[in-house]
Amino acid sequence: MTGLVRTFTAAVHQEDDWYVARCLELDVASQGETLDASLANLREAVEVYLEEAAQPAIEATPFVTSFQVGKAA
Repeated sequence: MTGLVRTFTAAVHQEDDWYVARCLELDVASQGETLDASLANLREAVEVYLEEAAQPAIEATPFVTSFQVGKAA
């Protein structure tokens, strides 16, 4: 039986020597020493979350954009 493939959005930022990855549709986050490691760890954490949650609370894909803020006076 082929499993359902879902696409999620990850936001990744660096904190000191770690990369922190967060799934924007779920309340799931992970970290790793490299960008690739943080994303692999997030993928695993989301898979575990989806297996264990009876009815996961999946939000609609958020609108992700950037914006600028001027220099404070």
